Amino acid sequence: MMKLYVRRRGVAQRGGLRAAAWCLAAGALWAVLTPWALAQSAPTLKIGVIGPFSGPSSDFGNPMIDGIRLAVEEINAVGGYIGRPLELVVRDDKGDPDTGRKGAQELMAAGVMATIGFCNTGVALKSLDVFQAARSPLIVPCSTGSPITAKYPAPESYIFRTSARDAIQAPFVVDDIVKRGWTRVAIFADSTGYGDGGLRDVQTALATHKLKAVHVARFPLGVKDVSAELKAARDAGANVIFSYTVGPENAAIANGRRALNWAVPQVGAWPLSFPFFIEGAKAAAEGALMAQTFIAEPSNERRAAFLSAYARKYQHRMAVPMAAAQAYDTTYLLTYALFGIRDGDLSGPKVKEALENISRVYYGVVATYDRPFSRDDKDALSQNMLVMGKVAKGAVTFAYTEDAKRNLFVQRKTLAP
Repeated sequence: MMKLYVRRRGVAQRGGLRAAAWCLAAGALWAVLTPWALAQSAPTLKIGVIGPFSGPSSDFGNPMIDGIRLAVEEINAVGGYIGRPLELVVRDDKGDPDTGRKGAQELMAAGVMATIGFCNTGVALKSLDVFQAARSPLIVPCSTGSPITAKYPAPESYIFRTSARDAIQAPFVVDDIVKRGWTRVAIFADSTGYGDGGLRDVQTALATHKLKAVHVARFPLGVKDVSAELKAARDAGANVIFSYTVGPENAAIANGRRALNWAVPQVGAWPLSFPFFIEGAKAAAEGALMAQTFIAEPSNERRAAFLSAYARKYQHRMAVPMAAAQAYDTTYLLTYALFGIRDGDLSGPKVKEALENISRVYYGVVATYDRPFSRDDKDALSQNMLVMGKVAKGAVTFAYTEDAKRNLFVQRKTLAP
């Protein structure tokens, strides 16, 4: 039987886990940097955090910041960054683009060294130029819209990402439904930047199979009733619904389908794993399929230790495990990158360069990160890291037994096909 790690003050008691490895890495670099470090007064190192911690997207914003805070607690427990504790400067974007932009500007004014954040694609897109103009790195752990890391071309972009972009999620799910014989697809996409990008990605993925959606429905956030669009999709002969929206709207689709007694599957990207969908749709959510990078099962010791540490710290259910795990890994990756800076210069350009050249492998929860970024590639995750998740009895588990077995081994990034 697998033994969970027992931690004290965030440090794993058995070898090979993140905090223990962190001690070794920090100790080795401390020897190199001691003369410079001792000359400092050890001020805190400010890291910006921005996301929807209230409002309709808070169901994945709060797990995101939970993951960041857990990692910061562990890192600070073993000395922070060469004696400097990490300090989080937090802004709540409420899932609103204008509020997000204002928060981004405030973080730049606060002098943060880098920022981790954004869950909503539309909110992120409104703020990207703030970080790019300030030459201040932004690492996006949740938002998946394909345009986020495409807006500014390499090598000048300061925008990095540790979530699976929709350009790999959409074809992954499309490949699966085609394999199952569900080829008459109705796409339901909201009218935000997230829905716009997701719709294009699904249509592109279908085209690779020489398929075209039999019906496309668009709707605003907050919609409660999509029965007219569901009837049109049914009349068009759809045998699967591919939804691209963030939570409550996914539930409106599922509940409407159930009210019509239309027994077709609902598939999509990772928001189908969110509480606003699963709890909002209840029985209508059962069997829904979605792309996942992390499922909250202790499939190996890294993941078991993370789940255990999270449960002890927060004493509540991890609402969106992917958001928490990806944000946790992001915080470690950022700090690993800083240890590649040998002269103490933590300016934006130097931090960007350090992120592009992380030399030490980080054995994370979601993946094994071996040079996750480069000058030309700002996306850390590749399609081989995805698995199909399924809603079963109100929780998300593996859709395929073979995925559960494969998940014992944490994947490394592969080059895009």
